[in-house]
Amino acid sequence: MIKTKERELKQIYAMVVIVFLVFLLIPIVLLLGKSFEGGGGVSLEHYADVAGGKGFAAAFGRSIFVSCVSAVLTTALAFVLAYTIHYTNVPGGLKKFIRLAAVVPMLLPTITYGFAIIYSFGRQGFITGMIGHQMFEIYGFYGLLLGYVIYTLPISFMLILNTMSFIDKKFMIVSRIMGDSPLKTFLGTVIRPLLGTLAASFVQCFFLCFTDFGIPASVGGQYDVVATVLYIEMLGSVPDFNRGAVVAMFMLVPSVVSISLLHFLERFNIRYSKVSGIELRKGRIRDICCGAASVLILASVLCIFAVIFVVPMVEEWPYRRQFTTEHIKTVFTDSRLLSVYKNSILVSIFTALTGSLVAYAAALATARSQLSSRLKSVIESIALVTNTIPGMVIGIAFLFTFSGTPIQNTFFIIVICNVVHFFSTPYLMMKSSLAKMNASWETTALLMGDSWLKTIVRVVTPNAVSTLLEVFSYYFVNAMVTVSAVIFIAGARTMVITTKIKELQYYTKFNEIFVLSLLILITNLAAKGLFGYLAG
Repeated sequence: MIKTKERELKQIYAMVVIVFLVFLLIPIVLLLGKSFEGGGGVSLEHYADVAGGKGFAAAFGRSIFVSCVSAVLTTALAFVLAYTIHYTNVPGGLKKFIRLAAVVPMLLPTITYGFAIIYSFGRQGFITGMIGHQMFEIYGFYGLLLGYVIYTLPISFMLILNTMSFIDKKFMIVSRIMGDSPLKTFLGTVIRPLLGTLAASFVQCFFLCFTDFGIPASVGGQYDVVATVLYIEMLGSVPDFNRGAVVAMFMLVPSVVSISLLHFLERFNIRYSKVSGIELRKGRIRDICCGAASVLILASVLCIFAVIFVVPMVEEWPYRRQFTTEHIKTVFTDSRLLSVYKNSILVSIFTALTGSLVAYAAALATARSQLSSRLKSVIESIALVTNTIPGMVIGIAFLFTFSGTPIQNTFFIIVICNVVHFFSTPYLMMKSSLAKMNASWETTALLMGDSWLKTIVRVVTPNAVSTLLEVFSYYFVNAMVTVSAVIFIAGARTMVITTKIKELQYYTKFNEIFVLSLLILITNLAAKGLFGYLAG
């Protein structure tokens, strides 16, 4: 029986490893080879050409600068939101609002953020009109900064919020009894246990900003960053695949640095043997300041997205502001746009199904098996790499690897790309859930004569349904909003909403863009609500 169990587990393990060998390692290796491809064989000429060019060096520097500023600002804002929930006595309704509103941006594609910023803060923008003057130049640094903060705020917030829930608050009482000042208590009992997480938040936010394509595509203007340089090299008027491969390799530099830093930062995480619940000290000024700051932060974010609802409902913004539903009718009567929406739903459902199976299989092999630590470390390494490898790099690697094959320009390749790209978080969710279950279930079932597979189906899986639904929801939502990877592999027949939005940008059809964005938002809200209800 035990041999059967090991054989089945090894088969599952082998299938997971083969998926990432074929659809991650091989494409990345081929992309690396493309970057060294020269007229006479292996050559560094393309690296010298790209690195020596003023345009790329400037874009690389700008990417680092704006990403660093965005990461610092985002981490600070996310800390305020999480602190308000865990360390203040603001009303429970406000805390619930903060939890929900902080993650709303995740339900929209990043390319839509840029268009919302344009229509909010442009010369004829919605917020500009309310204030009476343009607050800042939207194309360039400030537009990117605002877009990046909105994009990374949910990730940073969830990371800090989760860690705060594991901080033992009784040390605040101990610190006060010892006569520490409020500042010293704050630094020692709140900031010190969070140092590793705050640094990890900075690294994550920096990486996401550095590698994002959607926001620079809409508000980058003449402020070129690495993502726009890569897009121009690959899909510009004169594509240069070798130079594009080199730029993609340079985009991997933050991945390597991120992996190293995240490993290093683990040592700064403080783990308590238990977490004590205490009644928070009353502080009216603290509660008012934190509550007001949180409302201001989230109201600012939500106000930017308000334009998505307003613009499609008027005849012609900003000149004719009479209410109309013509723009919505246009989208719903355009068979091409509806087919793109159907494509997105189809891709998202199959991504969620396939991704959930792969994440579940990988988690079974690491959390519910007796496989050697060396074999388990392979899957752990895969999760770490997929968490830090840019979507654009995966998309370009797929473009090079599978062009000319039967799966080129198919839904299959888009689904697999999404599964690989978003694997890390679902796997970690699944692994955490399975690791918490009774470790003796399989052994007991084997002694009773049940096979390992039957035990997994009849005992383990029913207990993992809640997490499986969360994983399904995660894959579904991310597949609906992603643009960076699929922009390189989606064809005319397999175009999804996000790639269609990029196409509509060239024709300045912003009414259609906002209606499609609303479709994405409504679909994701419905999906999150449904799967959350089922998981509950």
